Amino acid sequence: MASSLSASVSSLQSSLQLLDNSISTLDEGVHDFPRLCKVLQTTRHFELLPEPTLRDAQRSLLDEISPSIAHLLSLATNHVEKLARREQGLKAKCDLQEGRLSSKSESRSSAARQNQASAAALRARMAGAGSGDNAAKALHLKSLVQKKERLKYAVERLELQSTQKERQLRKSMAAQ
Repeated sequence: MASSLSASVSSLQSSLQLLDNSISTLDEGVHDFPRLCKVLQTTRHFELLPEPTLRDAQRSLLDEISPSIAHLLSLATNHVEKLARREQGLKAKCDLQEGRLSSKSESRSSAARQNQASAAALRARMAGAGSGDNAAKALHLKSLVQKKERLKYAVERLELQSTQKERQLRKSMAAQ
């Protein structure tokens, strides 16, 4: 009986040792279990949506953005038109200034010729008369000649302005 008990005890001890080994192996395999749970957990990065939902979202976005885009386009168009009108005005002003310059140079040369002629006539009159009354008449004549030149220049300026306004009116009528 002692031998059967000793065989049972040794069998029990070997079972306990096997059980301890199993527990330690299991413990080694399971101690990293929380980390494995986190690693193996699936994360949803992209969400799939049905096509009608996407179309509705696109339509609502388009409805939300369209008025702003239309407003910005109208502002840009108005600004471009304003700049075009300004450019036309500057070109017309340039034409007017060029006309003034060319008429000034022509009027200066014609005025110089007229002044020379009037001065020669004045000298001839003064040489013939020689009195103080004639000198006053000569000064009056000279001032009248200068006034005539000023008026001639003013008329030319007004003519150029009227032609410029006519061009602007034609351009605005053509643009409409």
